[in-house]
Amino acid sequence: MGKGNSEDFFKKIIAHAKEYGFIFQSSEIYDGLSAAYDYGPFGVELKNNIKDYWWKSMVQYHENIVGLDSAIFMHPSTWKASGHLEAFNDPMIDNKDSKKRYRADELIEDHLDKIEKKIDKEIKKAAKRFGDDFDEDQFRSTHPKVLKYTEKIEAIKNRMNNALENEQLDELKKLIEEENITCPVSGSANWTDVRQFNLMFSTELGSTSENNKIYLRPETAQGIFVNYLNVQKTGRMKLPFGIAQIGKAFRNEIVARQFIFRMREFEQMELQYFVQPGTEMEWLEYWKNERVKWHKALGIDDDFFRLYEHEKLAHYANAAYDIEFDFPFGFKELEGIHSRTDFDLSAHQEHSGKKLQYYDPETQESYVPYVVETSIGLDRMFLAVLTAAYKEEKLQDNSERVVLKIPPILSPYKAAVFPLTKKDGLPEKGREVMDKLKFNFMCQYEEKDTIGKRYRRHDAIGTPYCITVDHQTLEDNTVTIRERDSMEQERVEIDRLQEIIQKRLSM
Repeated sequence: MGKGNSEDFFKKIIAHAKEYGFIFQSSEIYDGLSAAYDYGPFGVELKNNIKDYWWKSMVQYHENIVGLDSAIFMHPSTWKASGHLEAFNDPMIDNKDSKKRYRADELIEDHLDKIEKKIDKEIKKAAKRFGDDFDEDQFRSTHPKVLKYTEKIEAIKNRMNNALENEQLDELKKLIEEENITCPVSGSANWTDVRQFNLMFSTELGSTSENNKIYLRPETAQGIFVNYLNVQKTGRMKLPFGIAQIGKAFRNEIVARQFIFRMREFEQMELQYFVQPGTEMEWLEYWKNERVKWHKALGIDDDFFRLYEHEKLAHYANAAYDIEFDFPFGFKELEGIHSRTDFDLSAHQEHSGKKLQYYDPETQESYVPYVVETSIGLDRMFLAVLTAAYKEEKLQDNSERVVLKIPPILSPYKAAVFPLTKKDGLPEKGREVMDKLKFNFMCQYEEKDTIGKRYRRHDAIGTPYCITVDHQTLEDNTVTIRERDSMEQERVEIDRLQEIIQKRLSM
């Protein structure tokens, strides 16, 4: 199973990420800026490797997908057309005693989690009582207490979804009051009214601020849509085809929390796949399977993933799935796969007055294509990789090690080169090995500390191979190569190192 809800485990990951140079708090010397983080030397390598793995599988391996890097600033009309000026809001509520602000829907969802936990408690009790004879499905469908809790969850969910859909903010407040939902900080139910907050950051363009309001993009997708025709024509693309993009987006999250899971400045990896209207459902199915395959190809345990189908759809979608990941704080969205219909292109066509249609040479007609989107948060993927990789292991000699079992293709460093001692010509030989490898792989050369300590350090940053140069190396040109996960060591010729490392990294 995944790690499930574990606050201690989460704290360990956050501390490990800082101690080993993966992630630092932004502007830490000035006491930090909330919900903003910097990627350190090992973090930036891991992040680049995730991007590279995504880009290769999207753009390099698909002949009909091309890349784009659109500007963060866009004409303000873009956000009017896309609906972000009107609809990109979160319902917020303040607690008058603690002065803390919360998203109303998240307060209600946390309340639902508590009811779910009561159900789990009943199930655990019964499982203990009945032992092997316990039938969980039957228990769920017949036990009066569990049925009552389940009905309550459904009723609250329906009420919340209706209120959100119809923007009935007073109904959300009523629900919070009736369910006696209290502030996690003050414990009081002294709430303000629920209000809508737009999540876009705005700034001024040029030297005067009169009517020059401009926004930092809250998503990267619109940069793809407004460039649809440019790309289609210059790339001579025929439907179906895709445009892929990795880029920064900005959301003024009022309640940013959970480390790099929800940040105000984050990075997205998105594919917008343009298809003939009427074929979108089969392409949605295709991309759903492709994306699940992409995650599982990394060798991360299947238990970390689950697929969620949306019942309540965004205004632009006619079907939507999430790939959810079991983070230390429970299952949350990692990637969205949505059928966006022709909503975006039609809206931009209408607002800009420019035709954004595709002339289909086979049917000899022009139409606005439909779009299937896959969108994954790069920072969330980073956190998912850390969550799945972090292990504390007790070894045979009763010592312990912390190891990051990062999929080798994503590891910040692929190999570390250690001379056994700092004398007898071993450092020179070590440098020779390093020079052989460094043009093809990210490697690190280290001669400080004992070999044991150097192994531990590279276990903790997830390096798949450690190579030791010793006195025998000078005689027969062989080295010891140690594999991270099994800790097994093998004597190999220096000329074979390249091939051994490469084999482990093949996609």
